[in-house]
Amino acid sequence: MKFKGVIFDLDGTLVNSLEDLADSMNIVLEKLGFPTHELKAYKHLTGKGIKNLVRDALPDSNKNEKFINECFDSFIEVYRNNCINKTKPYVGIVELLNEFSSRNIKISVFSNKADELTKKIILNLFPKIKFSEIMGLTEEKYRKPSPRTALLISKKTGIKPEEMIYVGDTDIDMQTANNAEMYAVGVLWGFRTKEELIANGAKHVINNPLDLVDIL
Repeated sequence: MKFKGVIFDLDGTLVNSLEDLADSMNIVLEKLGFPTHELKAYKHLTGKGIKNLVRDALPDSNKNEKFINECFDSFIEVYRNNCINKTKPYVGIVELLNEFSSRNIKISVFSNKADELTKKIILNLFPKIKFSEIMGLTEEKYRKPSPRTALLISKKTGIKPEEMIYVGDTDIDMQTANNAEMYAVGVLWGFRTKEELIANGAKHVINNPLDLVDIL
């Protein structure tokens, strides 16, 4: 199989955004007088979209939908101004993206993060990289592991799903890849374990960004 395109997850795959996510959520929790969480706890709170991050970070006694929505709005207001404070590309990612560009491999991004914030992070941290598509979450019903957006990227780039590699760091990413019938590659520099990635359908697991070149 000759792969012609790659779709990347954002958080935990292209960029390490954990500190900015944690800082922003903890600011919201502190303002409400709720306990905050340590940085390592956010490794398991992220990956399912910001609405779920907010829901899971709140105390069990405060999880009615109206309150979750209010806290979500508060988080977005805080995070919008802090999403590139500490967030940085992982080592080797820029080199990998440049290598793909030199090989005319189309590269795209699909994140469960809000579309506005996904684009802000990509355009600020990768200003010289040409992405075919950059797509974040626009409607909750299309949140990963729904394959809808991955398949939309496939259609927009003119590349068949079976000719695309889907790269991510969580169980949700591997499920999305398989739901879209794309080649699922899990990365170990992100937020989850090798065991989780394999259990959820990873066809290949890599330790270093440039290892992805070998799969081509």
